[in-house]
Amino acid sequence: MAAIDNGKRLHVLFLPYFATGHIIPLVNAARLFAYRGVNVTILTTHHNASLFRSSIDNDDNHSIIFIDTLRFPSTQVGLPEGIENFSIAPSSEMSGKIFHAIYLLQKPMEDKIREIRPDCIFSDMYFPWTVDIAKELNIPRLLFNQSSYMYHSILHNLKLYKPHKQISTSSSSTNFLVPGLPDKIKFKLSQLTEDLVKPEDERSPYDELLDQIQDVEDQSYGIVHDTFYELEPAYADYYQKIKKIKCWHIGPISHFSSKLIPKKEVTNAAADKNSCAIVEWLNEQKPKSVLYVSFGSIVILPEGQLTEIAKALAASTLPFIWVVRKDQSEQVMWLPDGFEERKNGLIIKGWAPQLTILDHSALGGFMTHCGWNSVLEAIVAGVPMLTWPLSAEQFYNEKLVEVVGLGVKVGSEICNLQGGEILSPIIGSKKIKEAIERLMSDGSKESQEIREKAIAVSEMAKNAIGEGGSSWNSLTALIDDIKNFTSSS
Repeated sequence: MAAIDNGKRLHVLFLPYFATGHIIPLVNAARLFAYRGVNVTILTTHHNASLFRSSIDNDDNHSIIFIDTLRFPSTQVGLPEGIENFSIAPSSEMSGKIFHAIYLLQKPMEDKIREIRPDCIFSDMYFPWTVDIAKELNIPRLLFNQSSYMYHSILHNLKLYKPHKQISTSSSSTNFLVPGLPDKIKFKLSQLTEDLVKPEDERSPYDELLDQIQDVEDQSYGIVHDTFYELEPAYADYYQKIKKIKCWHIGPISHFSSKLIPKKEVTNAAADKNSCAIVEWLNEQKPKSVLYVSFGSIVILPEGQLTEIAKALAASTLPFIWVVRKDQSEQVMWLPDGFEERKNGLIIKGWAPQLTILDHSALGGFMTHCGWNSVLEAIVAGVPMLTWPLSAEQFYNEKLVEVVGLGVKVGSEICNLQGGEILSPIIGSKKIKEAIERLMSDGSKESQEIREKAIAVSEMAKNAIGEGGSSWNSLTALIDDIKNFTSSS
């Protein structure tokens, strides 16, 4: 554990956004700081704190990790108690209410930060106002971008050069080149997020928030990325070159923290029992034979698409584990006759022990929506990917998987998500089956090359977080920079 030079512990406040995919890496970043001897406060709401409190309580450094909570304004926005997180919002209407509640929480959060008076604010990107409170307190504000350098490089150049503005909406399936990047990266207009393509008069409060995030980015002390240098060296160098402020990479953060401070995935007794049953089933399968299918905790696929996935899995005859949302699994009309009785597959309803599954020797592939946490987890485990991006930055993440050579595309081309529900055209079972066979085929040269690359990049990820590795050294430099700022101010 690193000592603080002046005998006084550095104190950093961590502010996670209210979605599980944002909370997990930021809390794990806080644990990394605590491991290095930094006092840590995590500020959130009561329900969101319950998602990680038990793992912090079992942490060897729990005595210097503090959790401070605020009351979520459920009544003011018309939400039932306990719905404080986008990942558990069952509808777009409830997601909108959570978004409004977070806006109402800004002043209580600012007041709490003034009360805590930390030495530094480590802020999720979706809290752009933390720039102003950091200036008021004369402390550094770190912007946490829980995604790759490639994604932010692509986004920067799209906004700078606007190549998509030259494409008519009637040609949304035409490829265009994003200029200025280390690689020739092509997109279709249909794969871009709405904020880049919609008319000015149709912009929403969320689009305005994205504008604020961009406007204040360069007013931060620096940007922290959940990635590692060896994964994307050209983009790490390129992005630092185009930014006016410092950048650090300390990823894969969740793997980094779990290696320094071993912990279990957050589960309850029923989930633990379910996990044991899944491992027992995996133990019966051949090495590298199982396909894992999961689209994250937010996505609601239409029944027609679920049916096509089921048909493809049945036709491929591969053993599989398929995670479906619990609310969808109650209605199984979308399953072909006899599918649930198949002996070569498991359907998991709701939560799944993803890290346990990916780490098992029987895993041969991961069909994923390309959320960044899932991509990193697959990379660490050395598992090749079947990429099926659906929304947000997921199409950019697919480009990284493609450039590095870690997977096969299913063929998704339209970015849209409304309240968790996917409205894209349905991809047929034949196309899905062809992608599965390309990735999972034992005798194919393409499959073998992808597997070899996945194993090599996995080793790079593990080396990056080891003492003297690129992410280890970047974390050291980051903490030293904060300490130098506080000692000179």
